[in-house]
Amino acid sequence: MPDNKEHVRIESGENRQLQALQSNAMAVKAVAAAVESTIGPKGLDTMLVNEAGDVIITNDGVTILDRMDVSHPAAKMIVNVAKAQQAEVGDGTTTATLLATAIVDEGVKQVARGVPVVKVIAGIQRAVRYALHKMKEKARPIRELEDDWLQRIAFTASRENEDITVAVMEAVHLVGRDKLLENNFRLSQAVVAHPRATSAVFSGILLNKTRANLQMPRYLENAHVLVLADSLEPEWVDDESLSTEAGFNKQEYLRKQFLAALESLMGLGVKLIVTSRGLDSLAEDILTDSGIMVIQRVVPDELQKVAEHTNAKILKRNGLYKPIEEIKSYLGLAEEVEDNDVLERVRISSSKGKPFATILVSAATDEVVEERERITKDAASAVQAAVRGGYLPGGGALELSLARDVEKFRETVQGMERFGVGVVSEALLRPMTQVVANAGFNPLEKIEMVKALQLKRESDSLGIDCDRGVVVDMVEMGVVDPLLIKFHALGAAGEVATAILRIHSIVRMKNY
Repeated sequence: MPDNKEHVRIESGENRQLQALQSNAMAVKAVAAAVESTIGPKGLDTMLVNEAGDVIITNDGVTILDRMDVSHPAAKMIVNVAKAQQAEVGDGTTTATLLATAIVDEGVKQVARGVPVVKVIAGIQRAVRYALHKMKEKARPIRELEDDWLQRIAFTASRENEDITVAVMEAVHLVGRDKLLENNFRLSQAVVAHPRATSAVFSGILLNKTRANLQMPRYLENAHVLVLADSLEPEWVDDESLSTEAGFNKQEYLRKQFLAALESLMGLGVKLIVTSRGLDSLAEDILTDSGIMVIQRVVPDELQKVAEHTNAKILKRNGLYKPIEEIKSYLGLAEEVEDNDVLERVRISSSKGKPFATILVSAATDEVVEERERITKDAASAVQAAVRGGYLPGGGALELSLARDVEKFRETVQGMERFGVGVVSEALLRPMTQVVANAGFNPLEKIEMVKALQLKRESDSLGIDCDRGVVVDMVEMGVVDPLLIKFHALGAAGEVATAILRIHSIVRMKNY
């Protein structure tokens, strides 16, 4: 005969687990509610207000989630997945949030029905892997920068701002396909916003620094460039050694050696020096009198950009004492260098090294320029993602097609993992459901219409026209999304959702 107390303990443990899951699901849904109304062509804006009365109005998912006051641990996990989506591919944060929320919600429903959570998680993981595989199969490639789909993708990602679309596409052609395919290059990082500037696109980079002092030249042409990953100052002996005659003499020797190195640089015609650290005061005076611009304390990423763009090789301080001909081989060339007083940044343009572009974004107010900066970065990220991986139908059409594929896959899965696979097929309906709801139509009615026609025509691109409420081909309408954005959104959503479903209980830690 079973022990009743043991039976009660088992039930109590199961209840605690289910309560934890339901608590997490509710917190996750609350976060998703803040961004779900923004998705689709009829999506609305969200107003964020802090205690000081500062206001941000935006429909950018990651901005809303990042600025929200979120305290629940599971909710923070959803916020983090949106940030990861933004960092990796620069767009698709709202889709990632909705998919993760839907997977958690559907997963909790299955656990509440009595399906072991480990089986639900295993099924979700299998279904997500399968869906990602099918997604790659459905992608349409982009082989040339002149492909009309690139401009269409930029136009959609820029919230149909024509000037932003033109600017992004101009930058795309300036940097070229090879640069866009580089793993460490992000076109979105080329976007710079300033409320008092004039919007423009130019070949070159903007350093977030100004010249070391205002007496240095503000503008240079055809300038030889030295890039120094160090401070521009002599080596120093320690204080204890300096108190001795030998130490003093050594310091004087090092100082004279340094000044001789400066003379060599001036003899080589160096007109721009970019350093990662500080600048010796005497060297500053000498270089200023010689008409040389110095930009100091430049961060490593920007220092690398200067070197690549001007075709310079980065030098360390001890390299200043190399033979003159060897130092000469380290120098780059900049056609134009300008310290812009309005932007408080230095612009460097060169054609000798790797191509870079800068997209300068402006608007009437700080609030508007911040939003335009976010939109421009989204458009730049979307275009680069499309070049790298191709594109897919948008408007939730692709996800609806994947839901049908996953449902077929479910028939091949044995045991209780089938229920986890079903979780993903249900969750994949969420993007179109929300897009249709935001357009003011009945999602149940419209999605059933699309399902039937997609199946009949064997199509992955049929969706709903949010103006008329009729079934249309999303690709023919120009509504497409880059594969990499959708791919990362689903993959990240699956990872965070299963992590949340694994949480067995919530325990408050003591403070130390």
